[in-house]
Amino acid sequence: MDAHMVQHYDLEPTLSCLADGGLILYPTDTVWGIGCDATNEEAVEKVFELKKRDRSKPFVLLASSIAMLKKYVKRVHPRIETLLLYHSRPLTIIYEKGVDLAKNATAADGSVAIRIPNDVFCRELIERFGKPLVATSANISGTPFPVHFGQISSSVIMGVDKVVKHRQLDKEMREPSVIARLDREGELVFLRE
Repeated sequence: MDAHMVQHYDLEPTLSCLADGGLILYPTDTVWGIGCDATNEEAVEKVFELKKRDRSKPFVLLASSIAMLKKYVKRVHPRIETLLLYHSRPLTIIYEKGVDLAKNATAADGSVAIRIPNDVFCRELIERFGKPLVATSANISGTPFPVHFGQISSSVIMGVDKVVKHRQLDKEMREPSVIARLDREGELVFLRE
């Protein structure tokens, strides 16, 4: 079965799971992630519970495009927009203020970390869903993140409502994204390279 067939076959049930406030396990442009509707507070809470993660550490979110990003953050600095267009490695940016997102999907100060994934399946899923998704590595907090599907623990697999089939056999080792933010002077500061 080619990748396109799998995508199609996977998209509908994944979209309905997200719409019902469920949790998905899906391949992102970096590592496998636990995802949910980033505007649904109850769904986001379930991700914290599954990961046993400290509530003070918010998740990275994924948007499908710069247009979607602009609907969910207060301001996208022109320098960031240029960077997003030309940066080849996965790049997560921390924006000062999230808008219309679940309160627990943003940090205590209202800031939010968002990436536009360079992955066809991921982009199509988010585009079709119409809202950003949570994308946190598919591991329990404090344990190593899985670099491919075969390393995901059964407790994570059993803890989600839908496991995406796309790219399960892909053994390519992937790394988390670079994380950056603009400082007060408008300079880019890398928090994770």
